Amino acid sequence: MEALIAVTYRCNAKCYMCNTWKYPSRSEDEITPRDIDKLPSGLKFVNITGGEPFTHEYIEEIISVASRKTRRLVISTNGFFTDKIVDIAKKYPSIGVRVSIEGLPASNDRLRGIQDGFDHGLRTLLRLHELGLKDIGFGITISDRNAKDLNELYTLSEKLGMEFATATVHNNFYFHKYDNRIENKDEVITELRKLEKRMLASKKPKSWFRAFFNEGLVNFIRGNERLLPCGMGKDVFFVDPFGDIMPCNGLNMSMGNIKEQSFEEIWFGQKAKEVRLAVKECDKNCWMVGSASPAMKKSILVPIKWILQNKWRKEIGN
Repeated sequence: MEALIAVTYRCNAKCYMCNTWKYPSRSEDEITPRDIDKLPSGLKFVNITGGEPFTHEYIEEIISVASRKTRRLVISTNGFFTDKIVDIAKKYPSIGVRVSIEGLPASNDRLRGIQDGFDHGLRTLLRLHELGLKDIGFGITISDRNAKDLNELYTLSEKLGMEFATATVHNNFYFHKYDNRIENKDEVITELRKLEKRMLASKKPKSWFRAFFNEGLVNFIRGNERLLPCGMGKDVFFVDPFGDIMPCNGLNMSMGNIKEQSFEEIWFGQKAKEVRLAVKECDKNCWMVGSASPAMKKSILVPIKWILQNKWRKEIGN
């Protein structure tokens, strides 16, 4: 089982594709390390996100507790608070960090609404690299506003030996956005297909699976059904800043609140059953890494077949 934990809805960025910063949570209402300690142990993966997670007063303590609950812990951040991030990484060198960067400097700073945001993000990644952290990299949310920067940013990540995570714009309650849209779908798909080919040409099998994930983004942009069934609420759960356990950050339905109940009471309760039925009937067809990655692991033969077919096509020039 995996977990996505949004520790706060406060954020110092003003991203074009997300209005969470307009609806910040109050620090006194947010989950605490004690609440995180009530989550189950033995999780395969935990992603700590926000808002901007490094605005949470107790982020270091939360990381300390969460790291004991999981095999792998990754924090998603805009990278602005470099010194704070680096200081925590020194204490917890096994954590992963993904810095959200929306393209080259001009694009990033315009789309994220942070002056010198690209500089802060890159500086954070470079200092973490110097520190010796292995699980670090870029994250980009693709639209027709930054698609032309996609492959250049991937080149930079390759040269630095860092990971490269992709997403595309979505609409739901979590982002407080319902008007995100890609006008020039062909341009975005063209850039994604270039990235797929480059990833398939990599010597790293992980990159091949990322190519399949990007094909899922192409599929989502075209408005098609998911390439794989959604397992949110069964294989993964989402914790919001107020302690509500939800199936994901796309379906605004609570199974229960970790501040008021034990995780077991929530997970095996009647509300959880109702939520899982709603997930089964959900027609949003979201393709975000939090739901796609566990689905890929669960149905591993599907991406493997796609990888083999497309690597062969690449070899024969098709």
